[in-house]
Amino acid sequence: MKEKKDLLKKLPKMDEFILNERVAGSIAENGRNATLEALRISIDKVRAEIISGIDKEPCAERIIEDALKLAKTNYRMNLRKVINTTGTILHTNLGRARLSERACASVCEVARNYSNLEYNIEEGCRGERYDAVSGLLKELTGAEDSLVVNNNAAAVLLALSALAKDKRVVVSRGEQVEIGGMFRVPEIMNQSGSILVEVGCTNKTHFSDYEAAIDENSVLLKVHTSNYKIIGFTEEVSLRELAELGKKRDIPVVYDLGSGSFIDFSPYGIHGEPTVKKAVADGADVITFSGDKLLGGPQAGIILGSKKYINIMKKHPLTRAFRIDKMTIAALEATLREYLEEDRALKNIPELSQVTADKENLLRKAKGLCEMLGKNEPKTNVNIIEDKATIGGGSMPEQFVDTYCVEIKPQNLSVNDMERKLRRLDTPIIVRIANDALILDVLTIDESDFEYIAQSINEVLV
Repeated sequence: MKEKKDLLKKLPKMDEFILNERVAGSIAENGRNATLEALRISIDKVRAEIISGIDKEPCAERIIEDALKLAKTNYRMNLRKVINTTGTILHTNLGRARLSERACASVCEVARNYSNLEYNIEEGCRGERYDAVSGLLKELTGAEDSLVVNNNAAAVLLALSALAKDKRVVVSRGEQVEIGGMFRVPEIMNQSGSILVEVGCTNKTHFSDYEAAIDENSVLLKVHTSNYKIIGFTEEVSLRELAELGKKRDIPVVYDLGSGSFIDFSPYGIHGEPTVKKAVADGADVITFSGDKLLGGPQAGIILGSKKYINIMKKHPLTRAFRIDKMTIAALEATLREYLEEDRALKNIPELSQVTADKENLLRKAKGLCEMLGKNEPKTNVNIIEDKATIGGGSMPEQFVDTYCVEIKPQNLSVNDMERKLRRLDTPIIVRIANDALILDVLTIDESDFEYIAQSINEVLV
């Protein structure tokens, strides 16, 4: 017992730890409270080990080392960077679309300064927050007017609440989609106060089905099935046909486009995804789509269409509840400006550059990463494999991008243990497992992260 008491007396006091240069650095970086609390926890841990007989000699350096790690962990941001090696470009769990450099710079500029968010500089009076993007949206799509809310589900809810409350919303049975988080289009329609009228069958809906179901108290709704495909014995009515029917009967046609692409990807081998511009040309009165999917911008619900109907939505109370903030507007405007020249958009918007990536360049990247990882042999077996990457984010089902991956088969631990250790790094590396190997798809990895990946894997394997 006397020996334990003597060991406990050897534990340095808190004042002594605070004088340590490394502890002072942690206080400056992580804050005084976080650092001192971490030190208390580390000291208590060593004290308990001494009492239980586990620790025979208290080590001040070990206490400091443990405390600094704990302080850093407790102080770091919950929402932080991860490295996506999965090959899913628009990974919903990993933040979907990454912003262009121009968009990031615009967000920082607006966030740290005052801005003309709702101020008309020319007139010196109150302005409209949507003016920053409305002109660009009209120029890029040909739409009469636009409105932006915080996501596409809000856009659909606002459109139906403003245009279809207590009215019959006629929609094909095969287009009643479920989006992420088990949210369903029929449930959104129910919240809007509209009356769902299903027409057709799951696989086939005819023009006559719509024609027979509508009256003067109806709204036609078409939903693009952007997150799944029905193939085989199928038939659907085109947007152009529905738009003509709507004009003939003087009822609005709402088109939930879902993803919303400004680029025709068919030259790159990706087919079947309608563009926003075509949807406008086909005559839809209202079109809604996401900003953070195929557009490659921030999370937003973009509404385009007839000025008549957009004005009704602008006056609806939900517009205030769903409005976007200054940082979203800044990011969206910068993203839209990239589209003024398609070549710039394809180069500068990360998601577009990935979807249209050159396969030879991907092979070069894979060889570079493989060479860096090959230094870990014989702890790992590293190979380059060809694979197919996915667009993700509920966009372009059954459409893939040719890619190359680095396949890692660790020799001294299981792939599941290695995956878990990589996931728990300060900057987590998110990988996928296939055929008892870790798969790192270079399509979704920036070359600037190669060194960190190689170093981290080497440390994990030790």
